[in-house]
Amino acid sequence: MTKIIGLTGGIGSGKSTVAKYIASKGIPVYIADDEAKKIMTKKSVIHEIQNLFKENIILENGQLDRKKIAAIVFQDSSLLKKLNEVVHPKVKKHFEKWLEKNKEASFVVKEVAILFETGGNTECDKVILVTAPEDVKINRVMKRDNVSREEILKRMKNQLSDAEKSMKSDYVVTNVKIDDTYMEIDEILNFLKIS
Repeated sequence: MTKIIGLTGGIGSGKSTVAKYIASKGIPVYIADDEAKKIMTKKSVIHEIQNLFKENIILENGQLDRKKIAAIVFQDSSLLKKLNEVVHPKVKKHFEKWLEKNKEASFVVKEVAILFETGGNTECDKVILVTAPEDVKINRVMKRDNVSREEILKRMKNQLSDAEKSMKSDYVVTNVKIDDTYMEIDEILNFLKIS
């Protein structure tokens, strides 16, 4: 039975960097956010999502206006929940097919930004949490996404705190210096291989 290792972390924690590093070791890594983005380009899903919103959230090219959606849902938690209820079951189905293709692996890594918030941790054998001090996370996201501090804090409010996530995680990696982070990840991977 292939073990599922959850990989999560708040915005700006560096979990995507960690996911890429794990994948570079030849371990199958599933990036839930990437798959969600692909699913949200399908016509039927775009229509389903538009029905949740009062305002038009479709661009001239027929695709979703992701920035507009983010601006709306990060101020309206009930709408964010409804959006997740449309997208997450579809991602879950896709993951199950992907897992079937990778069943020869002793373990796979499933990277999900809101793993605990969606109850996805209950489907994982172990969970690795990537964290960083709040100011480090904010600065990373400001540089990466060219957004204001206020925008980032709004997004953070919709995620559980690192303290809450830490209590539910099997491994906690503080990602400040990337070389130290990689060393810690290597130790965890080695442990997972023998356990």
